[in-house]
Amino acid sequence: MEQNGFSDISVPWSNESASSSLPADHFDGVLKYLNQILMEDLDQRACMYQDISALQAAEKSFQDALLGADLNEVCANRKGSRGKRNHDQEEPEENSEGRRKKQFASYTDELSILDNEVTEITMYDKALLCPKMNPGFYDEEPPSLSFYCKITPESLKWDHKKLGLPEEPKGGRPKKANQRPNMIREVVDLNSLLTQCAQAVANFDNRTSQELLVKIRQHSSPSGDATERMAHYFADALEARVSGAGATIYTAARRRKMSAKDILKAYQSHILACPFRKMSNLFADKSIGRLTRGVNTIHIIDFGILYGFQWPCLIQGISLRPGGPPKLRITGIDLPQTGFRPAERIEETGQRLSYFCERFNVPFEYHTIAVKEWETITLEDLKLDRSETIIVNCLYRMRNVPDETAESSSARTDVLGLIRKIKPDLFVHGVLNGTYNVPFFVTRFKEAMHHFSSLFDMFDKTLPRHDQDRMVFEREIFGRDCMNVIACEGKERFDRPETYKQWQVRILKAGFKQLPLNQDIVREVRAKVKLQYHKDFLVDEDCNWMLQGWKGRVIYALSCWKPDSE
Repeated sequence: MEQNGFSDISVPWSNESASSSLPADHFDGVLKYLNQILMEDLDQRACMYQDISALQAAEKSFQDALLGADLNEVCANRKGSRGKRNHDQEEPEENSEGRRKKQFASYTDELSILDNEVTEITMYDKALLCPKMNPGFYDEEPPSLSFYCKITPESLKWDHKKLGLPEEPKGGRPKKANQRPNMIREVVDLNSLLTQCAQAVANFDNRTSQELLVKIRQHSSPSGDATERMAHYFADALEARVSGAGATIYTAARRRKMSAKDILKAYQSHILACPFRKMSNLFADKSIGRLTRGVNTIHIIDFGILYGFQWPCLIQGISLRPGGPPKLRITGIDLPQTGFRPAERIEETGQRLSYFCERFNVPFEYHTIAVKEWETITLEDLKLDRSETIIVNCLYRMRNVPDETAESSSARTDVLGLIRKIKPDLFVHGVLNGTYNVPFFVTRFKEAMHHFSSLFDMFDKTLPRHDQDRMVFEREIFGRDCMNVIACEGKERFDRPETYKQWQVRILKAGFKQLPLNQDIVREVRAKVKLQYHKDFLVDEDCNWMLQGWKGRVIYALSCWKPDSE
């Protein structure tokens, strides 16, 4: 029953054991979970990767109506200022007939594959189903590194030609100078042009900024290399800032009709190429599994549950527990959606999770909280039971909670205060390690450029350049984040990350003590990243944070905490 964004779902205990036939790798649940969602009728459903802008748009509908004419004029100006692209850069068509179709079937007793795409499904199976890589969820000791090394490196090498990736550099003599390319292209420094344009925008020099934007447009493309793709989305954001309608354009982009199915397919492509989310889930789930070994009831309070991708791993893992699984309670907290059912999407997440709990014979209870200001949640809303083992989980969503630079009082401090009042047995916190949350525009722009250049470069090295799912992810996730950081100010700019060291000070000040990293889990993460992913991904440690990044740049950090009894 739903009331003011709150609802409950429960799955009773079943006597039929379903764990005997389960594969050992508890991350297997993620592929099944994604397949189940993709089989649903999601074509007409809006994407759940939403944020505060959609709510602000609903609250200010009259203001949006007044700005409608201005928005049309801005969009027309954007088309006119794009300039002429290079002939050797093809513009992708969003509705192309030749778009690669990947359809995934739900797993029941056996896998049913649509459109006979056996080869493609096998590729995903190899990426996500690793029965020999994780033999036990409750193991005291993970397999030694020698166990992982039984897999030959040759079987994990990237086939660059088949995947459409640039070839690895080889030794030998370079080509002769007289071997000229078929087409001579003008060489430009896009990073320099972007910085100059940002400085012109900050100085309100519209003429210079427009001239630079035209030049940037000529040498950028959503289907180019990493720098060209980043420049394309940064140019969009700079142009929106110049027009003065950055928040309006950003909101319009968020409200653009994009089916959840397309976003989920793009997300699946992302987790195959990038270890950040998969290893974050492994770190959190293994930490929770070790703490809750032997308890009767686990209550997880998830700030920012979204589609609930993290929890099939845990559900499958605890189903393997000797003596039977514990009862699992999940309180899913996320932003409400506009309309008469603000908690509908979060409820659907609970329904999918209940399916997995029923299948894996895990008694389950789900509680929904859909609220815009997380700091307004009370202990009564959470329905706490002190006899349960309480876990608070928040992975990479606290950056959207306002801080001191957005409001006079920090909502982040209030949310941390709420978590301390909950008195969890474990608080798992993951943060985006960003330095672009500064009030000065040019400085923020440069820091954002460093951050996003790493993300675009990462995709350039791990996914084919014309992969449609990669383009969707970059447009709908990276592109919109760029728009918010560069084109929006004040309360409309809610993407405000901090470094993990800043978060450490903030969390300690809120009354928590940090727990040491479990070295067995860290070693397992290192081994899997080394064997399964590109060599430039990194896993490191600092101040009891597990760090993940690309080419030496730290992008994500995770740590475990508990309230300080003192």
